[in-house]
Amino acid sequence: MMAFSLLWVCILIIFFSVSIAEKPNISALYPPRWKESPDHFNKYKLQNGKYVIYPWLYIERLGMYRILLIRTAKYFERFGEDNEQNPLWGLPLQFGWQYNTGRLADPTRRTECGYESDPLCVSEDSWWADLNYFLCIPPVLAAVDVGIMGISSDQVEILLPPTNGTKFCHSVSSCFSSHPELMRKWKTFFQLIQSPFISFDDLLMYLWTAHASSIENVYKTFEDRFAYYSNSEVDFQKSWFNAVKYLAIIRFHTTMTRVHGFQESLPPRILTNEDKAPFIKDFSGSQNILIYVLTSLEKVDSTSDLTSPSNDKTKSEDLSSYDLHNSQVRYLQMTDDDNDERAEHILVQ
Repeated sequence: MMAFSLLWVCILIIFFSVSIAEKPNISALYPPRWKESPDHFNKYKLQNGKYVIYPWLYIERLGMYRILLIRTAKYFERFGEDNEQNPLWGLPLQFGWQYNTGRLADPTRRTECGYESDPLCVSEDSWWADLNYFLCIPPVLAAVDVGIMGISSDQVEILLPPTNGTKFCHSVSSCFSSHPELMRKWKTFFQLIQSPFISFDDLLMYLWTAHASSIENVYKTFEDRFAYYSNSEVDFQKSWFNAVKYLAIIRFHTTMTRVHGFQESLPPRILTNEDKAPFIKDFSGSQNILIYVLTSLEKVDSTSDLTSPSNDKTKSEDLSSYDLHNSQVRYLQMTDDDNDERAEHILVQ
């Protein structure tokens, strides 16, 4: 069943990647307001010798991604020009899609956060914003800890949201304390990108391992947010979480053009209870197909023995990985110990 589901995902990726075969204008693919965001830590407020960042403002969280892309650019020069092949592009591009489609706004409508009068506000009640937090703050802090961000861990202060701050880590020490596994995986990735001996495919493997760990560690923490959305949007949220394991298995290239092209087929707004894919009238054919296939896969997985968001076995170390070679899927059982041993071997070269 996993192989069949994986085949469907591979077909989707190929289908939705056809339109981006030609080299695009890179600047046209940036996330919204990219050039307005900070490109250096000195663009943030400096208080008591620390750069103070409030990630509950879109521009300030986006700036963390921008600095991360700038500081890691030199490690990906050998894979392509203009930093386009930097696989970290997937993180800010996904955040930008969430912003463009209203998914960072307050789903309860108790506040104006994210709406017309306060468009740059990122709501702590947004399921998308909360999971994205752990795809931004821990990676950036892990990069700081490794030493590639140009500042030390005691030079940055991440501000917590107005309420429920205990759900979020906000420093290198607090993130390692509350989420040691995901921090270790991000730290390993940032150590490995500095090695001239590692392949791009292997980097993708370690990136996706860290990515999956980030959201798996906090998925249940924010399940209460589902109550704020329509059933159709919740189904899509669960299917998007479930799809990560498939994207990890095939090591989807999270480069700028690949991610931008793929996101053209994501829903352009929050789903309502009236939206039933593949028959959503104001969505394109590819958007309808993607929603339908991903939600169908999640329903199949959640009723089988496969890992799923509702299954306590959902851990990155339980996921099997597949190597696609000559159009064949070759099963490889990889554990965290295997990955750690492999990483250590690369780092000592």
